[in-house]
Amino acid sequence: MKIAMVSEHASPLATLGGVDAGGQNVHVAALSGALADRGHQVTVYTRRDDATLPRRVSLRPGVDVVHVDAGPAERLPKDDLLQYMGQFASFLVAAWTVDRPDIVHSHFWMSGLAALDAAQQLGAHSDGPRIPVVHTYHALGVVKRRHQGSADTSPSEREWLEPEVGRRADQVIATCSDEAFELKALGIPNRSISVVPCGVDVDAFTPDGLTEVRSRRHRVVTASRLVQRKGVGTTIDALARLVHAGRDVELVIVGGAGTAGADLVDDPEYQRLDALATRLGVRDHVTFRGQLSQREIPTVLRSADVVVCAPWYEPFGIVPLEAMACGVPVVASSVGGLIDTVVEDATGLHVPPRDAAAVAEAVAAILDDPDRRVAFGRAGRERVESRYSWARIATDSERVYDRITGRRSTRPGRRRAGAVPTLDPAPLGTAGRTLR
Repeated sequence: MKIAMVSEHASPLATLGGVDAGGQNVHVAALSGALADRGHQVTVYTRRDDATLPRRVSLRPGVDVVHVDAGPAERLPKDDLLQYMGQFASFLVAAWTVDRPDIVHSHFWMSGLAALDAAQQLGAHSDGPRIPVVHTYHALGVVKRRHQGSADTSPSEREWLEPEVGRRADQVIATCSDEAFELKALGIPNRSISVVPCGVDVDAFTPDGLTEVRSRRHRVVTASRLVQRKGVGTTIDALARLVHAGRDVELVIVGGAGTAGADLVDDPEYQRLDALATRLGVRDHVTFRGQLSQREIPTVLRSADVVVCAPWYEPFGIVPLEAMACGVPVVASSVGGLIDTVVEDATGLHVPPRDAAAVAEAVAAILDDPDRRVAFGRAGRERVESRYSWARIATDSERVYDRITGRRSTRPGRRRAGAVPTLDPAPLGTAGRTLR
């Protein structure tokens, strides 16, 4: 099968940890690779953000990345890209006229707009059915606005365009049960929603391997983009409570707009967090590591007693899976995908979002019980092996593709009446709820 992945701002070639480079980049790269391992030919279309980038790059056997000319060839915030999606769609029309994919899988709402418009334009000039489009949101504007309010920088058009993507797509793949319920509230029919989670590289993220040396008796690690809603400030506050209670513990923070050198200090969120750690009297207990490669991250995660993921909200969250794959317990906010992936009192502990006292209490409980820590780590590893390997995620995604290509639309932009009901690879309400 020829599969076109459309990921307008999140290139699978990008360095992780920057403001607009995170889990979606990993997801697109890893899913594409796993599908290639199953014999498919995958082409990823992403916006050119550097004039020196070649038109086509081979990511690995079976996966090519095509840089799309849409807007200036420079890095732009993703919230500024809507105005260029018409150009992006025109590029896709030209590319797919020459090399038509069997199915399109778009990632993020603006990619969905471009992919659907391109598929509809091609279908309007073809006697056959239009190319079917499957869509994954990765994040929903309605959730972002709920938690960020006026701090949300999304374009105003997102409020009505984003639900329209879900209604026009042949199928929407939600990454967790919480997202599926949000999609239903947006008016997307249950029959159009499948649940397939994100995955983790179980061969790269393992309990065994190189481990970074600690500076103190205990180590807590958090890894995310440095944006306020990721809750790194909450984790620093929790650390301060542990330190002031007499614990010898350090916090390692991975992520940011640059490396741990000069680039990182120019990051506004780093400056805010640095000032917070100083004000709370724990700056000497906090290390900012900046961006790390996927190869470096397991070494840091293995060095932790606990990995904390304390976002205000989180559509899915790959870091908890990476920690669990490394055999490390997780303290996670009880939001979004973290509710599915981290099993309470089995692979870690849940805490309310924005509650530093709860985070500190949960971390202390794990630090004080070595046997529990080991049991959590072992159960976490078993969980990711059984449910979250990329081979499993690719298989579940392939089932969705096969089902959709078997009931293609007969008219451009319209779903065929009497379509076969969805049989979700992970049924609503059960995805990730129990150890398997």
